[in-house]
Amino acid sequence: MNILQKVFSPVRRLLSLRRSRPPCSRRPAVRCVARLLVIGLALTGAVSIGRTVLGPADVGHFRTVQGREEYVGYYQQAMEAMPAPSSVQDVATDFGTVRVYIWDAGNGAADRDSYPVVLLPGRSSGVPMWSANVSALIRSRQVIAFDALGDAGLSVQSVPLTSMEDQAAWIDQVVTAVAPRGVHLVGHSFGGATATAYARLHPQRVRSLTLLEPVFTLAYPPAGKLGWVMVASVPGLPESLRDKALGRIAGEDFAGSDPMALMIKAGSEHFEADLPTPSPLTKEEANALTMPVYVAIAGKDSLAGGRKAAERAEELLPGARVQTWKDATHSLPMQEAEPLTPVLEQFWERADAGAS
Repeated sequence: MNILQKVFSPVRRLLSLRRSRPPCSRRPAVRCVARLLVIGLALTGAVSIGRTVLGPADVGHFRTVQGREEYVGYYQQAMEAMPAPSSVQDVATDFGTVRVYIWDAGNGAADRDSYPVVLLPGRSSGVPMWSANVSALIRSRQVIAFDALGDAGLSVQSVPLTSMEDQAAWIDQVVTAVAPRGVHLVGHSFGGATATAYARLHPQRVRSLTLLEPVFTLAYPPAGKLGWVMVASVPGLPESLRDKALGRIAGEDFAGSDPMALMIKAGSEHFEADLPTPSPLTKEEANALTMPVYVAIAGKDSLAGGRKAAERAEELLPGARVQTWKDATHSLPMQEAEPLTPVLEQFWERADAGAS
């Protein structure tokens, strides 16, 4: 049996299953975006997994000029739904140039008296994924958001990222440039894994750590989803089989017109990510997370690991606040934006005051 057969044989039985849910166009836009976030994780995450087996990593890039133009067009439309940033910077790092957006707090005094919030996005989504959150968060403090290096967005990678230490290094260079006093760090999905790596390797910079549905951090994604992820990522498959795999990952077909959903879809299709795949925390690694930690896990279709991830968080991080949002899916930050805001504000206030 060759290596591809070993990888994909566990999912053969699943290929006979049939879709039963109605198309995304019949549901609210946030549901479409939620499923596209899963597809974004699927396509780019599986590439990383595949390359661990099949070949060396390289530098993330758009496959074609036309693909980049399509992505950037939807990206710009999605950014228009967000408050205008106070400043936009392209920060040079050892691994490439990072696009950074900064929103000053509505009350200018908050910027002087509190630590800023840094937002790290999930795969293929970029800064616009936080459109449901930024308006509320900037009422009380400065917010900084990055497009991740090596992934779809306006950051430009120039040097391979071969380890989570490399991921932490470029983030530290950006934080040093824009928020040298320290930050409240927030990561969603793959951004949660990256945020965790940064927090354990540079704890002196992190006032608190917030993990929203963090993948590859507390547990691996469910095997069934991961199997379809790997099928969807194999080059050269018939379009019908690829569509079937994406349907299994997302729960239904894409037929939406929301700019953010279209942006995530374009990033998934046109950007070739080359990023290290993280592994769930060990006890020794968890012990390095000495700052206050908040973990939010989805109650439905969690890619973070669901109940297993919540239990593991409580075991590894006994001082952390672990909360399961029973009606949320993997797209928790946008689905629960309104009730999540006061939870995070109170968490950050306690961290600023030195309480856990």
